[in-house]
Amino acid sequence: MTSPESHCTTPVDDEHYVVQPHKKALLKRLNRIEGQVRGIAQMIAEDRYCVDVLTQVAAIRSALDAVGLQLLEDHTRGCVATAVKAGHGEKSIAELMTAVRRFAR
Repeated sequence: MTSPESHCTTPVDDEHYVVQPHKKALLKRLNRIEGQVRGIAQMIAEDRYCVDVLTQVAAIRSALDAVGLQLLEDHTRGCVATAVKAGHGEKSIAELMTAVRRFAR
């Protein structure tokens, strides 16, 4: 997915409000992931083979990573780029790096 610029707003009470440029696609992916998690619960309830369950866990982890990477890209191309252009780059880059560290394993 290419990233159109997200629309960041100023923080209100320490919360940031953003118009997500890929909201529909992200929600679709998250709904699919939610179904996969329910599927794993069903597999465990049915005493399915551990390796099959682990395969599904890995698939969910990969899908969540894709969601996280899209959010990081959108944030960088949108909010961070806007902050840099406005002269507030240092704070925004520090916040981005904190998010990257949290996301990275």
